[in-house]
Amino acid sequence: MKRTITHLADGRELFYFDRCDDADRGAVDRRDLPPRPTASELRYDPLTEEWIAVAGHRQGRTFLPPASECPLCPSTSGNLTEIPSAAYEVAVFENRFPSFSTHLGDYQQVGGLSEVRPGIGRCEVVCFTAEHDSSFAMLPPEQVELVMDAWIDRTAELSAMPGVEQVFCFENRGAEIGITLAHPHGQIYAYPYVTPRTRLTLGAAGRHRERTGGNLFADVLAAEREAGIRVVASNEHWTAFVPAAARWPVEVHLYPHRQVPDLVGLEPAERAAFGPLYTDVLRRLDGLFGVPMPYIAAWHQAPVNTGRDLSYAHMELFSIRRTPNKLKYLAGSESAMGAFVNDVLPEEAAHLLRSVVTN
Repeated sequence: MKRTITHLADGRELFYFDRCDDADRGAVDRRDLPPRPTASELRYDPLTEEWIAVAGHRQGRTFLPPASECPLCPSTSGNLTEIPSAAYEVAVFENRFPSFSTHLGDYQQVGGLSEVRPGIGRCEVVCFTAEHDSSFAMLPPEQVELVMDAWIDRTAELSAMPGVEQVFCFENRGAEIGITLAHPHGQIYAYPYVTPRTRLTLGAAGRHRERTGGNLFADVLAAEREAGIRVVASNEHWTAFVPAAARWPVEVHLYPHRQVPDLVGLEPAERAAFGPLYTDVLRRLDGLFGVPMPYIAAWHQAPVNTGRDLSYAHMELFSIRRTPNKLKYLAGSESAMGAFVNDVLPEEAAHLLRSVVTN
């Protein structure tokens, strides 16, 4: 794998990832771009003990442009994009409208019980392919491996940045999810704090270890593999299953069979085995209702400085679609109280996904 580093017109970093060492990535970004925005401000919510990022500059980000104006396609004479090269395999660049960055401004305290501090960190965009009309499900195994190489490279580098406490790789897919760009891509957030979900699960994992001496995530995986009824697909190194207490109508978790804290810890065979299983699951999602499935794919990795012995890197994949023409909205109970009600029996969801015929 060849990694090439260059810079965009406003100074942001751009990384090309290629399978061949002779790839020419010397194209220059010739756009006239405005100055980069300063980092968001973080405001502390004393009622939930959580940090909220306030990033007003994101209101102006690009929203669902036509394919001819896509900023993630390779550049042409008529459309200069975030990718100066006329072709690429996988590209990663600093987000032009970041929730977190190292480009700091002035931050004033707001009074009351809320503390304010700068949103130090980094947000990157990961372009999975140069093909605008493709999808992750359509990527061949070698392309998925290259995407994983990019995730691993960026996880390692971002984890070493001062102030970063957790690195999160994810994909939002589908207009129903709220995407702003249709080109196949994901994002990486380098947070200046440990996220609420991770704090919650690591707390549960710590209590589980005190009670049993085991790792909570490993024990969940072992129990699901033994029960079998919610397993959707598996291979030598990975298992995909619907969790017994699924929150979402369609929800699949993908675990490696060996505990590692983050993607960096995966062995080459484990990296290679992920793509065929994951794209099979994605095709099952698309085949479930006969329409492209909107989804969020979220890599759960260990924080940088805490809980690494308790953590178990895995992906959680879920969709808000519950029928071919109905979505699950986070209404009163979910949005106000964080108390989920799922309309779909997890065992039935797993059965339906197993029943989908994939090519």
